[in-house]
Amino acid sequence: MSDFQTSTHRERWIFQPQDLVDKWTGVNRRSVETLAQYGTTRLKVDPVDGSISNPEPAPDHVVGSSGVKPLSCEEEQMMRRFYEQKIQEVCKAFKFPHKIQATAIIYFKRFYLQWSVMEHHPKHIMLTCVYSSCKVEENHVSAEELGKGINQDHQIILNNEMIVLKSLDFDLIVFAPYRSIEGFIDDMDDFCRAGNGAHQRLKDLYQTANSHVDRMMLTDAPLLYTPGQLALAALYKSNDALKVLDFERYLESVFSRQRLDCPVEQFVQIMNTINYLVDRLQILTQEDMKHADRKLRHCLDEHKKKEKKPKHKSKRTAGDARQ
Repeated sequence: MSDFQTSTHRERWIFQPQDLVDKWTGVNRRSVETLAQYGTTRLKVDPVDGSISNPEPAPDHVVGSSGVKPLSCEEEQMMRRFYEQKIQEVCKAFKFPHKIQATAIIYFKRFYLQWSVMEHHPKHIMLTCVYSSCKVEENHVSAEELGKGINQDHQIILNNEMIVLKSLDFDLIVFAPYRSIEGFIDDMDDFCRAGNGAHQRLKDLYQTANSHVDRMMLTDAPLLYTPGQLALAALYKSNDALKVLDFERYLESVFSRQRLDCPVEQFVQIMNTINYLVDRLQILTQEDMKHADRKLRHCLDEHKKKEKKPKHKSKRTAGDARQ
């Protein structure tokens, strides 16, 4: 069994807040430059080896001048969060366990540290992240079955598989807070053994904390904090509502047994910071995304697919001539 302390998750995928800002700003700037040069941001992906090539210049495009407006960093953030919500919806529809949902969302978050949504449409990448998560977590669903279940072309899932894996540097083992919650609940059961009805109250705490983690996964917290910190923050917030145990006394017990140097008061601050991110979370609707989605379709040239074909216009012209 993998150990978080020696994992690539801990070594390579936990960041400082400014690190995330720098990465997102960098990929956004790159896409803005690509749009100015080519008139489109859609990159070509080789489905076999995941290699990338620059887009074909848009017809009649003048380098350095584009009528298409790029997404801002804030609009990219909205787009990422919206499709993270979609990952949760897809996983719920297929009744996948929490672990698959969490792994898919973390893959998705990591992917978009390397790329802008203007370079790879998140609608396609999120499906590949779910598919890859199912394979890694040994709950295999075929690309055909996944695509059919949500009315999407399964070939898109397969075409993006290699670019997703390469963007993750093939670091596919992910540690999610849900399993940590289970471990802490078992430990709390021992801690609360003397109390009447503690077992049932802990079950309620477990369910509430899991729901809180579902929201937490839509924030930046999984890229900033360890799974154990996220789990304890969810339990702390849930216990604040349910009053199951004296949480700070429990923390003191944990810190004493594990001989941790961090003072309990400092860790409470960390948990409050995590829960503040969750409290600020806004669940986005399709209506919220209309403007950003329209801009994204223009950046990727997808709006042209909706244009009527010239032959239809020719028929109308001929008909008009006959009149």
